[in-house]
Order: sequence, then structure tokens, then C-alpha cells
Amino acid sequence: MKAVLYKKYGSPNMLETCEIEKPTPNHNEVLIKVEATTVTTADCIMRRGDTFFSRVVLGFKHPKKIYQILGIEFSGKIESVGKNVTKFKQGDDIYAFRGFRSTGSYAEYKCMKETNSIAIKPENMSFDEAASVVDGSTTALFFLKDKANIQKGQKVLINGASGSIGTFAVQLAKYFGAEVTGVCSSKNIELVKSLGADKVVDYTKTDFTKLGESYDIIFDTVSKSSYSACKKILKSGGKYIVTMISFKRVVLSLLTKFNKRRKLIFGMSVNKTAGLNFIKSLIEKGHIKTIIDKIYSIDEISEAHTYVEKGHKRGNVVIQLNKI
Repeated sequence: MKAVLYKKYGSPNMLETCEIEKPTPNHNEVLIKVEATTVTTADCIMRRGDTFFSRVVLGFKHPKKIYQILGIEFSGKIESVGKNVTKFKQGDDIYAFRGFRSTGSYAEYKCMKETNSIAIKPENMSFDEAASVVDGSTTALFFLKDKANIQKGQKVLINGASGSIGTFAVQLAKYFGAEVTGVCSSKNIELVKSLGADKVVDYTKTDFTKLGESYDIIFDTVSKSSYSACKKILKSGGKYIVTMISFKRVVLSLLTKFNKRRKLIFGMSVNKTAGLNFIKSLIEKGHIKTIIDKIYSIDEISEAHTYVEKGHKRGNVVIQLNKI
């Protein structure tokens, strides 16, 4: 089967299309024919291996074998199931999260345990759309609902509102009844408004920390702001959320953990099955949609990584495994 590997850290040119052995499912696994996957910022960070934290996880000199196929989210069809599998059957259309421990979605076939982050995909979505929903929507849900305990009537600011996590965060915050301010560039203002944002701030013209507004939740989906700048516009009991971990943020999170006035929050949702099922219901009821910026074939994976690395994508970048 065809797969994309990277055996050295570096530029998108490090990605190499190869033929590898098709996997066989164990008794508690399903074999999935991958229809679509995505290129995320996380994939680019892993490919570069340019942080100490990433090298600790992935391997210091070169990526460990288990990480040499990137791709954290995908959609596809179950081709066969192990004899002990009860949750899924042959022919089921699914969408799934591989996560950061074993990745592996840049391949034509993938085996996963039935207890991993797999769910039946939304009926009203294509495979391309379903693949683009997985990580962004469930990450936004995890932080807003599980970590920040978002409530109706709260004021929420989403920084990076036009990105993968941000587009879902805007829609979910509105679904939960919040007043939403989105922060994005000039070209994405209308997009963010169309997702339901009550107010939109153009970061190229205005510093959102100097608007004179205060918020119950500040969700920085791109982790480009700072707690020191944002804490002054957090209400008492407010929460500042970032998606990327650094040593400084870990320390600040610990220091603010018992602070009743303001908290810095980060984390990671490991098993996303419940989140995927919840998101599925919202999509099928028309509460959430996905934004796809570009679609590439698996043979264009280097070009896709180059595009995402520029940092200007709107929503999601999809890779079709069967696109010629």
C-alpha cells in the first residue's frame, strides 16, 4: 500500500511516498481504508522536530519508526474487523483520531483498536469534510466545555478564529449560548461573521487586549498571545486557554491553578470518541459546519505542508488518498 514517510526532520521535502506492507487487524482491531486525511499545524511541527519537547517525544536524532507516518485525523471505510470487535462492522463509514502517540493517517490503510477514538461519520458529510472535522472540533469542545465549563451568556473571545480549531470554537461557543468575539485577519472577517461571531476584531489593525472589553473566556487557538497581556481583560473567575504547551505556560498554569480570579488552562483530550459522537449529532442537526481551504492528493503532500506552514490557511487542508 502507499504511505508517506519522513525519516529525517526538516522541510516538506523530507516527506517521501513509499510502498509498505498493508496491515492486518488483530482480534480487537478494525482495518480501515483511509479516504481522506489532513495537514495540520501539529503535523508540520512534528515533521520539523524543531522544539525540545517534540524531540523528547518523537526521537532526538530522527523520528522513531512509530512516528514516521504523520497524520493525526482521517475518515474512511471499515474493510474488515477482528473476531472480537463488537462496536463496528465491515462497511461502516467512520472518522477517527490517531493522536500524537502513533499518528499514521498518511497511508491507504490503518488498523485501530475499536476502543480508540473512532466514531461513525456524520451522514450529511463527505469523507473530505469528515476528516477535516475530527481534531479541530473535538479540541475546541474539550477546552470550551470540559476545561473552561462554558456557560450561556458568557463573553468569549476566540483568537485565531479562522483556523481549524478557531472556526469550530466560534460555532461551539455560539451553540452553548455565549457572546462571541472572533479575532482574525482582514480577509477572514466575513468568514468568521458567517460562523456566528457577534463581533470580529482585525488583528492587523487592532490589539484586542486594548479594546476596553473584558471576557469570561479567552481561547487563543493559535497560542500567539500571552497570559500577562490577557489577564487584565479577564473577568474575575475568567479562564485563559492556550493549545500549545511550553515550559513557561506549564509554570503559569500551576501558579494560577488555585487562583480563584484567573486561570491559565492547557491540556490534551486523549480519547475523542465521546466528543466525535457529540460533534456528529451537532453536524447532522445543522449546528456546525466545516471550512475546507484546499484539497490535495497524497502525491502532493509536500505542497500541502508548504502551504500550511505559511500560517494563512482558512479552516482545514485536506488530503485525498484516492485523488489522482
